[in-house]
Amino acid sequence: MSGEVTVTGFGVRTAFGTGADALRRGVFAGVPSFAATTRFDTGPYRTAMAGVAGDGPGGVEGWALRYALAECGDEALAMAGLAPGAEAAVLLGVAGDHTSVTRYWRGAGSDGRCGSDVAGCAHAAEPQMSQPRAPEKHPVRGASTDAGRVAGAVRATDSGRVADAGPAAGRERVTGARPPTDPARATDARPVEAGRVGDAMPADARRVADAVPARLTELLAGELGLTGPRLTFTNACVASAAAIIHACRLISSGRIDVAVCAGGYLVEEETFGKFDSGRALSRDGMVRPFSADRSGLLLGDGVAVVVLESAEHARRRGARPLAGVVGWGAASDAHHIAQPHPEGVGLARAARQAMRLAGDPDGAALDYVNAHGTGTKYNDGAETRGLRAAFPERAESIPVSSTKSTTGHLLEAAGVVEFVITMLALTDGVLPPTAGFTTPDPECDLDYVPNEPRRADLRRALTVNAAFGGANTALVLERP
Repeated sequence: MSGEVTVTGFGVRTAFGTGADALRRGVFAGVPSFAATTRFDTGPYRTAMAGVAGDGPGGVEGWALRYALAECGDEALAMAGLAPGAEAAVLLGVAGDHTSVTRYWRGAGSDGRCGSDVAGCAHAAEPQMSQPRAPEKHPVRGASTDAGRVAGAVRATDSGRVADAGPAAGRERVTGARPPTDPARATDARPVEAGRVGDAMPADARRVADAVPARLTELLAGELGLTGPRLTFTNACVASAAAIIHACRLISSGRIDVAVCAGGYLVEEETFGKFDSGRALSRDGMVRPFSADRSGLLLGDGVAVVVLESAEHARRRGARPLAGVVGWGAASDAHHIAQPHPEGVGLARAARQAMRLAGDPDGAALDYVNAHGTGTKYNDGAETRGLRAAFPERAESIPVSSTKSTTGHLLEAAGVVEFVITMLALTDGVLPPTAGFTTPDPECDLDYVPNEPRRADLRRALTVNAAFGGANTALVLERP
């Protein structure tokens, strides 16, 4: 099994910045990224803290999720040495970009009109039915924005199901798609065409469709010029990990040779407000996973793209392997819509699946676990018990840490960003710490690498994630 699926490239962006060195300066140094965000008015909420980069009212508006995904995708393909027009599946874990939806309905569009006024303008300007309307031009060339195409692309939006955005043969690769220099203007990257309905509308209205998850997959694949199938995963905090697992299954079965797997979330008010309403956010500006005084999570920016290939395909084209993906597992405990099973049943089952596939059911060769570790009351104890159930003979001797203590919770992007972090731990021989660790909790009694990084000779590592609805994933990486 070892080496059948290999990683050949990645691109990553968090609150610490872009690239591996930014992660080394932040995550691996144990430096929390949390600060009071000014992207939106946090007055109504219990906290203003989040792990954000490029802050300010234009922090997300000027660097939309579509651009962050394209940036990381460019870096991943360049590292892997994949040429434009490559045949590669694109699998994205995302819930959509809701920034423009929120601004649109709150009437914060670029021309100051409220959402209903903008919608009315669009309706009034719509051509008569007898006059066929020309399809809308692509905001990023190579990516469809036709309403019928997008609607047809979305096969499912229920949690845990997959949306297929279809192939895009012959797409033109357009490199260097970046946010506009003036965030106050339209953030749509398309050229202006006079007299069209869309051009009379604010940028927020034009970008509302970015809230459709499958649209972002289409945009990413078109921007990267990739011609394979597209799949969109919307199953919450395991979305991008599920994308990686599905890609591994496709590659190991011989159905595809190359997959580009991604995930993205940038802190915005829609989700921030929901987590605040659920009283899940830490009010003191810190995330303290596995500590007795932990009080909740904080959200953070996270975008990452990884290139996976069959080992044989990578060898044929001379690509340098960064890590092998030697095991994967997924399971559901179906215990509660928002709480994990108290004994970590689903997490243990997923971890055991991954380790059996890796040829090491007892975890004898496992050197590190990157935990889900949200810092919430329910998660951390359940996760500890789940790891003990998965590795009853070795749990106490395996270092475990939560990198959400520095990045914040990256939601749909958590799986792929933590996959990259785990891969860097193997590469560098450094365990990232659990920052903010204070008083040990009797229910959390493993080695959590508290507060300081630790040198270690790492060969294999496990990264696990969990999501609402009882979904759990596990991935085993191996140093080449």
